[in-house]
Amino acid sequence: MENQMDKKQRKAAQWAWYFYDFGNSAYAAVVLLAVYASYFKQGVVGTAQGSALWGLSLTISMLVVAVISPFLGALADYSGKKKTFLFLMTTLSVIFTGLLFFVKKGDIFIGMLFFIIAEIGYRAGQVFYNALLIDIADDDELGKVSGNGWAFGSFGGIICLVIVLAMIQMNPGNNLIIRLSLLVTAIFYAVFTIPAFFLIKETHRPQKRDGKSLFMVALDRLKTTIRSVKNYTEFLKFMLAVLIYNDGIIAALDFAAIIGTVVFGVTSTELVIFVIIIQITNVAGAFFYGNLGEKIGYKTSLIHSLILMIITVVGMLFVPSKLGYFIVGSIAGFVMAGVQSLDRTLVSVFAPAHKNAEFYGFFSLTGHTSSIIGPGVMGLAASGLSAWVMNSLVKANLVVVENELAHTVAEQIGTRLALITVLFFLIIGLMPLLFVNEKEGRKVAKNVAAE
Repeated sequence: MENQMDKKQRKAAQWAWYFYDFGNSAYAAVVLLAVYASYFKQGVVGTAQGSALWGLSLTISMLVVAVISPFLGALADYSGKKKTFLFLMTTLSVIFTGLLFFVKKGDIFIGMLFFIIAEIGYRAGQVFYNALLIDIADDDELGKVSGNGWAFGSFGGIICLVIVLAMIQMNPGNNLIIRLSLLVTAIFYAVFTIPAFFLIKETHRPQKRDGKSLFMVALDRLKTTIRSVKNYTEFLKFMLAVLIYNDGIIAALDFAAIIGTVVFGVTSTELVIFVIIIQITNVAGAFFYGNLGEKIGYKTSLIHSLILMIITVVGMLFVPSKLGYFIVGSIAGFVMAGVQSLDRTLVSVFAPAHKNAEFYGFFSLTGHTSSIIGPGVMGLAASGLSAWVMNSLVKANLVVVENELAHTVAEQIGTRLALITVLFFLIIGLMPLLFVNEKEGRKVAKNVAAE
């Protein structure tokens, strides 16, 4: 009877964990992808400079997260209060997501500030959320539970987007409805994360700090992580590739809405539909590339998905219509899932069993670090190229500075050309990946584990 009760409690805890992902995926879908990115650029800033400021906001938030990640990891392992810190970070993100409702035209500073704080809370909360996985699943079901959470979370994003779509459809083009959708997202986010704080029990005791402060523990962990991986050549070549190509992936993801709005004139309604399609193709891509990796090798599959990603970005440079934007974007969502799922899988391939945590710690540090540069470069390129095109037209006496249509066309050209920066990161990142030997990496990991 007691064993049966334990199973029921564990299952309830797992569903609570899934629902947390269900809730916070709404933030990613609405704020990062479908609504706020475009609203900030067009509705708050209203000029080409909005792209640079959006990129700067993303860079600042990711820089903060990259710096504090080792300390958050130490807190997760040594405090014994993962749920407490998860609650604090989630509350921070929910509150400032809701405060985005008050951001109106010209409120550039608070528009950036509220988003940056919401983003930091969202990213930091994931550290503690991921750390709770060992409290709700046995070793032999970690992969299944983790995958279920990811898939269930994607549906949360889709459902919130459908709610937002219905709101926008009732009054198209109304900025009040756009702002209200951000408040609704915050409520959705909050409601579905609540079960985690009641049903998940922390079963793992905090590790001993031996009298060290959390600051020193975090530094020691960082040193240990770096020492753990420095002799694994194939893994390090792979991390170099991730460090570069992930910048392109993040930039493409974070600017998808702005590209659609500026270049193709996609409306708020169409943008939400676009992101729903991407969410669906993303799920399909994850399943497809998971199976493909098992059949032809994870590195080969990752190269395949990166090459297709490069092709889709090239396609986005030349597609002439909204339909093309939707088609290329849906393909990008499919292959992007391959990149993001396969690189995580390759980490486990290259990691000796007893060093799995250290390798994933280094992978997390690499991922946070690589997310800093891409969005900033993309934003600066979009605004800089737009200004360059406009200045060239004026110097050639083709238009006058006051010509609004000329400014619009210049911004469209500049934003589209800025995609070249994404291509640069993807192509350069692909180069070291070609020299990674998956078989050798597997061999080293097995030999070290055996020793």
